[in-house]
Amino acid sequence: MSRRWNPVHPNVTGMLHGGDYNPDQWLDYPHIIDEDFRLMKLASANTFSVNIFGWSAIEPEEGVYRFEWLDSIMDRVAEQGGHIILATPSGARPAWMSEKYPEVLRVEANRVRNLHGVRHNHCFTSPIYRQKTQEMNRKLAERYKEHPALIMWHISNEYGGWCHCDLCQEAFRGWLKNKYDHDLDKLNHAWWTGFWSHRYSSWSQIESPAPHGENQVHGMNLDWQRFVTDQTIDFYQNEIVPLRELTPHIPVTTNFMGNYPHMRPFTGLNYEKFAKHVDVVTWDCYPPWHNDWQSTASLAKDVGFVNDLYRSLKDGQPFLIMECTPSLVNWHEVNKAKRAGMHKLSSIQSIAHGSDSILYFQWRKGRGASEKFHGAVVDHVGHEHTRVFRDVAEVGQVLNQLAPVVGSSMDAKVAIVYDWETDWAIADAQGFGKETKQYAATCQEHYRVFWERGIPVDVITPDKPLDGYKLVIAPMLYMVREGYAAKVESFVHSGGYFVATYATGMVNETDLVNLEGSPGPLKKVLGIWAEEIDTLYPAESRELVMTGGARYEAKDYVELIHLETAEALASFTSDFYKDKPALTVNRLGEGKAFYIASRNETSFQDDLYERLLDELQIGAPFPVQAGKGVSVQVRTDGKTDYVFVMNFTEEQQTVGWPGRSGLANLLTGEHVGEQLELEPYGAVVLSQSRE
Repeated sequence: MSRRWNPVHPNVTGMLHGGDYNPDQWLDYPHIIDEDFRLMKLASANTFSVNIFGWSAIEPEEGVYRFEWLDSIMDRVAEQGGHIILATPSGARPAWMSEKYPEVLRVEANRVRNLHGVRHNHCFTSPIYRQKTQEMNRKLAERYKEHPALIMWHISNEYGGWCHCDLCQEAFRGWLKNKYDHDLDKLNHAWWTGFWSHRYSSWSQIESPAPHGENQVHGMNLDWQRFVTDQTIDFYQNEIVPLRELTPHIPVTTNFMGNYPHMRPFTGLNYEKFAKHVDVVTWDCYPPWHNDWQSTASLAKDVGFVNDLYRSLKDGQPFLIMECTPSLVNWHEVNKAKRAGMHKLSSIQSIAHGSDSILYFQWRKGRGASEKFHGAVVDHVGHEHTRVFRDVAEVGQVLNQLAPVVGSSMDAKVAIVYDWETDWAIADAQGFGKETKQYAATCQEHYRVFWERGIPVDVITPDKPLDGYKLVIAPMLYMVREGYAAKVESFVHSGGYFVATYATGMVNETDLVNLEGSPGPLKKVLGIWAEEIDTLYPAESRELVMTGGARYEAKDYVELIHLETAEALASFTSDFYKDKPALTVNRLGEGKAFYIASRNETSFQDDLYERLLDELQIGAPFPVQAGKGVSVQVRTDGKTDYVFVMNFTEEQQTVGWPGRSGLANLLTGEHVGEQLELEPYGAVVLSQSRE
């Protein structure tokens, strides 16, 4: 639903631009800090995340505090009219704490405790670490609660990983007791522990998954990952207690991540659950642009999917890009620099999908340690006369022009369902091809059809309501939660179209196979039952033919299904599933439910969804004539549409919108006619009143 959201803080009037600033590393170089503030103005940088790993600079010895440097930085940012996103420094703790309180150090799955070093090397369960982080956060809140630069709390940094220490083992057992009502028989049944004689006769026998057994008891693995998410959220909630108490007017967030090298949602934590506890979703976006396995346009589609997922976590509220790089990173397999124009284009893409910021890691390159060659706004040379600085300054100017877009949202009638727990469970499942399960990539392939056509999409999790959508697509929804089928049935009865695929509804929430067969609780709404899946070798394919005669190639997976109340729209032409349904439709109430029984070539998705879009009268909110590789996204506040037209190719593209003229180009302030030329990696942002 289109609306205008309030900015993250009343003092914010436009896009946030800046990033992760680490002046604590430069306290012995005051002239460099002075230079930073000069360069901030040149780059139109107005927002800085400070203190993310600053614990040892604030508390060099236990109980000895040094806030003077942070006071100075925050005051100087305020004097320039800028903003501070102030971090709690729990992502890495000082050496004195590891030495005095070794329980704060993380224990790996092999049950060996880590030595001091790196970051995120802490136990989320440790009472001492929880006490120390809360003490630190209280001091920060007491000191800066009224500071004019403070607009948001940045809690820790990129939460992730797990600890297997004795404290965490006891916490895991306690979590399981609560989940299974202190009934060990319930747990044994849910985990199917009769397998390989894994049955437990005492809670004390249960341990977290060890390296040699992580693929054995899938129910245990699922519950461990759920516990890790809950324990991480609990640690986060412990951190924010003094912040909520002392600064209730300041929003809190923590930076979510993506999965790489391919652009996928991060699966180390369930962000569906975590998002409920942050005021604003933020994430760190590091696509591998210019790689050798994927076109730029294809990668842009995957980035769009993750952006739309994170925007949808809080019902369409604009998110923030908390980190990106103006050039390269230092942790990809190949650390490729961005080509000319790509930083501006990728920044505009983030805004197009719902971000109200472009913030970087990092402002200035460090002089030593592992991130000294990670991309930054200010290079080691220390001045503004670099390609990257010029690119950042240009983006700063672009963001100034895009200030009217802040708070606007997207109006989607199509939703793709992505489920973190299904992703976990399919990763464990051993009945498919090891390399071809590709759950997230399959969701992104269905998303592609709409991305290429400029049709807005919400990427939603199963907890979200379906009201307001006309078309909901749930590829490979391997695990169907209790109550979800009833929600889908109500949606279809009311006139919605629902699309499911092979490998749907195979297991319940503890990864036990549904005894009524697949697609489990969704059998009624889909009107079919699935007997088995044939996994194809990479060189194999099968053919399916539509009732109208169109033929398509199936690859990777072909499912043998049977009709109950559904009717076939396509069938397979060979093998033991010859003449068996390949695509079905089940009419229920005012709507329809479709089932796709194989993984098919892209033209199948194109043709199927074109048909459904036509039936549902869903079109692009701003049709654009353009070549392949041009993406169109629209943000709106209900009164004004902001149209982002982006060329993700290395070729000049002519783009047009016949019948529309006098549109305002937000980037230049000029009016444009019915077409224009987009340079390679070029973009234009148009403004059109709905009145």
